[in-house]
Amino acid sequence: MTDKKTIRLNKYIASAGISSRRGADELVQKGKVKINGKTADSPGIQVDPENDLVEVSGKPIQHDQKADDLYIMLHKTVETVTTARDPQGRKTVMDLLPSGIVKRRVFSVGRLDFYSEGMLLMTTDGELCNRMTHPKWHLPKVYHVTIRGTLSEREISIMEAGMFLADGDELLAPVQVKTISKVGETTKYEMVLHQGINRQIRRMFDEYNKTILRLKRVRQGRVELGDLKPGEWRELSAKELALLKKDLKIK
Repeated sequence: MTDKKTIRLNKYIASAGISSRRGADELVQKGKVKINGKTADSPGIQVDPENDLVEVSGKPIQHDQKADDLYIMLHKTVETVTTARDPQGRKTVMDLLPSGIVKRRVFSVGRLDFYSEGMLLMTTDGELCNRMTHPKWHLPKVYHVTIRGTLSEREISIMEAGMFLADGDELLAPVQVKTISKVGETTKYEMVLHQGINRQIRRMFDEYNKTILRLKRVRQGRVELGDLKPGEWRELSAKELALLKKDLKIK
């Protein structure tokens, strides 16, 4: 079992400012990296920063703990763009983060559209981002959707069985739908997507001429938004990160 204190060799080298992770891979392939006097044969070797001696081209290097990857949960607000910059000058998710975090070059894991809110995971870890956005893994995403009116039993059953949209011939993956509450002329649903396309929930409700009043992501995988308020952010706990990596089979 891998010690939790160890990190991948290429990450260790990158944190020391020697090169990027890709550059570190090349250094290892060229035989220029040694661990405790032995030439490293893989950039994926686990290194103990406290006890292992890593040398690049004969010179010892030191891991910079401040350069460790960041894992952040942001409660994205409505009318906020999920990009670093917006040509139209609209507010972006970077405007919700302190400058010290932005300078670390975090990026979003997937997207939430302009009028949607809720959980948005952000990180500097490319491997975790690639896994979470790759169709192979399908970590469930849970949304709370408030609409004007209500869905019929037939409409719900079609969503849960998989449906075609009028503007395409692609069969959407089944979506779990549960009624949370009804208040006046509005209804709140919980929807669980295991595989989604761009703006899928909005397009599904558009198919039935239903107006979405609020769309909020509350969970991704086994990590929950909880009571984090709109516009607030926090780092993932060690337990949350461990759950994500376990579900994504990241060692």
